Amino acid sequence: MKVFEKDNAILKMLSEAVSEGLVIIDGNQTIVSTNKAAEDMFGYAGKELLGKHLDILIPKNYHHSHHTYVGEFITDADKRQMGHGNNLFGLRKNGKTFPLEAGLNPFQIKTKVFVMALVVDITKRKEQEQRILDLNSDLEKRIKTRTQELEKTVDKLEFEIIKRTEAENKIKQALKREKELNELKTKFLSMVSHEFKTPLSGILTSTILLSKYHLTEQQEKRDKHIRTISEKVHYLNNILNDFLSIERLDTGKENYNMTTFKLSKVINEVVYNANMLLKSGQNIHFPSEIDDYQITMDEKILELSLSNLVHNAIKYSPEDTPIEIDLEKNKSHITIHVKDYGIGIPLNAQKNIFSRYFRAENALHNQGTGIGLNIVQGHLKNIGGSIHFKSEENKGSIFTLILPINCAL
Repeated sequence: MKVFEKDNAILKMLSEAVSEGLVIIDGNQTIVSTNKAAEDMFGYAGKELLGKHLDILIPKNYHHSHHTYVGEFITDADKRQMGHGNNLFGLRKNGKTFPLEAGLNPFQIKTKVFVMALVVDITKRKEQEQRILDLNSDLEKRIKTRTQELEKTVDKLEFEIIKRTEAENKIKQALKREKELNELKTKFLSMVSHEFKTPLSGILTSTILLSKYHLTEQQEKRDKHIRTISEKVHYLNNILNDFLSIERLDTGKENYNMTTFKLSKVINEVVYNANMLLKSGQNIHFPSEIDDYQITMDEKILELSLSNLVHNAIKYSPEDTPIEIDLEKNKSHITIHVKDYGIGIPLNAQKNIFSRYFRAENALHNQGTGIGLNIVQGHLKNIGGSIHFKSEENKGSIFTLILPINCAL
């Protein structure tokens, strides 16, 4: 603490200029300095915290894991966000706990190592997240009520007893699937709340702004915000679908429906949908004379796999560049190449590109969960296909699907 006493006035002036709570500890996790924001946040006054062990600000049941984490941090010190997304809690003087975020910043004065923690009380944010969950719960109740009304309508119809029983069974199965989906959705929101924060904020903002446009001539503004809401909801729905696919792959519950169809049908549909995502000047080139290419496999899985590659090519490529789809065929396999001229994949990231949740450093500014390629690889492995790629940073990538002409499980 003597190191800090010499420049206490300067330190105090700097720390009080920070809106976040500031707590500085030494290598023994002893508190050597705080600012007023931190003291108010934890319910202490003046120099009351100085000389105390950091445990005084941490709920007892978190002491052990916290000691380990801070110890490792001091040993291998670098600036980081504490907990990396885990739930953290602080302990106020009155014994009450509250959720918080803490950014850790190491520094050294002479031979002594210190850690500065910037602490933010996120109680209001957690309350907003809970409000969203409550809104989802209310929506589920409304769905259940409407489904019950449908059951009453079905009961009133003068169908034969067999038809009525079949309808009731279908409704029960639908309710069961809806319940399972909502349970999974709740778990998912808890796991990846950071992926939901931005689109949910956009939806909330557009909803608030919609309420301000009452005049007929403001319809264009209303339409703009409705489109924003629709796009954000579509994005969230895609994330949920991806996590449902992961759950089915992990548990072996994925059922494949093998049919024979023309490859051109799927390619045309994928390209048609992808055209709505193209940036200015982008275009998709694909072979037109492929009507004689037939394949036996799960059509939805092929569409999912090809859509993932085409959408990634669009997302990670600049304006005014082409996306190229090429095909090759032999007696046993059909090979599909998707080529772009985008940011490419850094060499040190290529070994992990199919790992779940992995995203290369040069792709972090784009939205995404890092699970799409993992899902595609899992499906193709199950049906006897494969996926591989070639890529060079800042020059583009070629992803290749190799598909058996007759997939058999």
